Amino acid sequence: MQHRIIVLGAGYTGAIAAGRLARRLHRDEVAITLVNAEPDFVERVRMHQLAVGQDLTPRPLSEMFEGTGVELRIAKVTGVDVDRKTVAVVPANAGPGEPAGTEQLPYDTLVYALGSGWNDQGVTGTAEHAHEIASRPGALRLRERLAALEAGQFVAVVGAGLTGVEAATELAESRPDLAVALVARGGLGDRLSDKGRAHLRKVVGNLGITVHENAAVTGVEADRITTADGGAIPAAVTVWTTGFAVHPIARATTLETTGTGQIVVDGTMRSHSHPEVYVVGDAAMAMGPGDKPLRMSCASGTPAAWLAADTIAARLTGGKLRKSAVRYYNQCVSLGRKEGLIQYVTADDRAVDAALTGRLAAVYKELVCKGAVWGVANPTLGLPGRRRHVVGEADRAGAAAEAVA
Repeated sequence: MQHRIIVLGAGYTGAIAAGRLARRLHRDEVAITLVNAEPDFVERVRMHQLAVGQDLTPRPLSEMFEGTGVELRIAKVTGVDVDRKTVAVVPANAGPGEPAGTEQLPYDTLVYALGSGWNDQGVTGTAEHAHEIASRPGALRLRERLAALEAGQFVAVVGAGLTGVEAATELAESRPDLAVALVARGGLGDRLSDKGRAHLRKVVGNLGITVHENAAVTGVEADRITTADGGAIPAAVTVWTTGFAVHPIARATTLETTGTGQIVVDGTMRSHSHPEVYVVGDAAMAMGPGDKPLRMSCASGTPAAWLAADTIAARLTGGKLRKSAVRYYNQCVSLGRKEGLIQYVTADDRAVDAALTGRLAAVYKELVCKGAVWGVANPTLGLPGRRRHVVGEADRAGAAAEAVA
């Protein structure tokens, strides 16, 4: 009987995990199913480009996984029963008035990679009036709204993290006729080195972006945002980029989760409470170097997906578990199409003095984005693709005991 592996979510981490598992295990011994709500792979790191009117290359998942042995299911996940080991799905194209047609998919091993969406932080009016770019539908809605703006109108980007900075600079470069503002809770570039912060401020200034620092947003209206000090910032369009919130499904299960809904995992990305469940990407609460939680990012998710897939394969085949800690090397930021910033960091994500700036940094970031897509289609990254045979429970237990010893 085949060992059934279900991977939920075909973002960067889920797609990488599914592909890597397919190249580690024999097809006749495992059945790998990849469940995703959309038929195309979404380059989430490029949503700010899509929002300002740039066209992205279509990447059908059916083509990316052709010949791999991975079964692709285009469906929406509506629930996970980790005690019965089933996943509930409905057809992705089911309309609001159509029968749900819920189907239960049984699994032996689950890879949870449903990721995250935007986080409105509970701020009044945000859900009604602000736009998000954490998803393709959100980016497309913003794209349509921006296209309708006349010259001189105000656009406010709330949140000066990496996503907010990329969105504001991309928008200001592509639409110099608009009045773009960047609203930061703290100081602009607080977490960067002196060199990185100076370059960011220079580019932002050259693009004519108005920066509001130390401004906590307390409300969003159709034509403005309000701040804690009683001020108002005009905004015909508000773009909200203040962080991410994980998919709510995990919190409705018996999995051990944090207060934010992330699933608690060990050093191999395995659930603390349910050992047949592995979690990769933003949904995982994993500890990294310096005993700090890993940041929600591709920089964390991609190596975590490699680790989870290799761990699952090793445990199924009686192989040796790989010891590989997820760590950071740099933060890559696009500042429009012509400028960029590569901030080098310590293993636990603290900025160091070294930083790459300018056109070369923009090229570097572009290569990183292209490399991320290549990594989805080539999950073994050039490593030997020898498939191993699944062993019996007794052999797995023996290998696990040897690994612990």
